Amino acid sequence: MIGRKVPSVTFRTRVRDESIEGPNPYRWQDVSSDDYFKGKRVVLFSLPGAFTPTCSTYQLPDFEKLYDDFKAAGIDAIYCLSVNDAFVMNAWGKSQGVEKVGLIPDGSGEFTRKMGMLVAKDNLGFGMRSWRYGAVVNDGVVEMWFEEPGHSDLCETDPYGESSPQTILKAVQEKAAAA
Repeated sequence: MIGRKVPSVTFRTRVRDESIEGPNPYRWQDVSSDDYFKGKRVVLFSLPGAFTPTCSTYQLPDFEKLYDDFKAAGIDAIYCLSVNDAFVMNAWGKSQGVEKVGLIPDGSGEFTRKMGMLVAKDNLGFGMRSWRYGAVVNDGVVEMWFEEPGHSDLCETDPYGESSPQTILKAVQEKAAAA
């Protein structure tokens, strides 16, 4: 994965629009891979699903808490990607109080599939989802890769550790110190 360019896809997102009145002041906005990754050094982490236990209890909240430490180590943005639609990702972000980490809805799984990380989780009632991984992406190219072990369809476990914010932050800080 290291040295590989991230896939070029268009993500269907929902963004707040103050010109829209009513209870749902959001509009559709297409956002490209370049919009997220071009000219920036970012952390991308992908997980099996919004609102799921490990993702909601540890991974997303800890990336949010450590955001400023990542910035200090030379990271421009942190993005969480999941094979969920924009409505689910926005609701999850709101329920988690996320203000710093950007949420990317990969509703069709196109980006995840092109990354080679789409797995069947039918045994858990999920259908097709992302395997849990993290990456440092520099100007659209994978610089560092953190993949949970056991990548497979119908996996009975949900490994977590390699793609934790603490693991990724340590690697980013070590690389910054060595430079």
